[in-house]
Amino acid sequence: MRSSLALIATAGLVAVLSGCAAAAPQVSPGQSSDVVTVSGKFGEEPRVEFPTPLAPSTTQCTEVIEGEGELLEDDQFVLLGASIFNGTTGEEAQVIGYDDQAAPLAMGAAETPIAFTKGLTCAREGSRVVIVAPSEELVNPSQDPEGAEGGDSLVAVFDVMRAFPARAVGTPQLARDGFPAVVLAPDGRPGITVPKGDPPTKEESEVEVLKRGAGEVVEAGDTIVVQYTGVTWAGGAVFESTWQNGAPTTLTVGEGSEMVEGVSKAVIGQAVGSQVGVIVPPAEGFADQATADIPAGSTLFYVIDILGVI
Repeated sequence: MRSSLALIATAGLVAVLSGCAAAAPQVSPGQSSDVVTVSGKFGEEPRVEFPTPLAPSTTQCTEVIEGEGELLEDDQFVLLGASIFNGTTGEEAQVIGYDDQAAPLAMGAAETPIAFTKGLTCAREGSRVVIVAPSEELVNPSQDPEGAEGGDSLVAVFDVMRAFPARAVGTPQLARDGFPAVVLAPDGRPGITVPKGDPPTKEESEVEVLKRGAGEVVEAGDTIVVQYTGVTWAGGAVFESTWQNGAPTTLTVGEGSEMVEGVSKAVIGQAVGSQVGVIVPPAEGFADQATADIPAGSTLFYVIDILGVI
């Protein structure tokens, strides 16, 4: 599940707040996307036909099977079936994500091609969409689009099997006195204020539920979709954040987790839709090991939005 559809495809091609406005697509149908014909059942590998070469000037998207619910936003995590083609030659580049093995893609993430993020904003969960994009929008956000100009175009047919929210949607809870304060931006990004003074001296992590969800309960061994921010207790400096990367990510909890022990333990037993704050002492964090951003022996604080179980 850690394999990114964004990377596979590129290789193949050489609100929590009420009153927020509904999302609007960043792209629209066009002559190139409308000329692609797709047949077959949703969730199964489709038959795709189109004339070549297709040379759109910007990314286009046509919804060929209508989904349900809200349009996707450019900071969501989705599971897809994907059929990807070279739009200039018609050659198949990649087919992935069918037969109950949906492929993960983090819209807006640093490694995700701009065309994928923009194109999927015209989709919903349950949508089948055709995305046609020029070469200069097949780069990721950190790359220079001029470096891709003049290359081949892309045709992608995406079946959106599942879409996860970009932020926790549970009921807000009151945290106890002395716990770090968390204030949310309109997009759900947490701002964290750590109390002054020495951190707690407990050897085990301390967990507070900041929002209580009502979804599936996380169990050891699950792979979950999360947003999180971690700060050091001393100084409150952010050392890691999915929000800074632009999209949620996945992690496996329990034995073998890639996250520090305190975070893995904190989310087990919590319901999807919850946001938890966890104080992680050195014994359940990085202990005496220093990193570029974390001094040895540091107490850490994380805010974690639990968005779904895969």
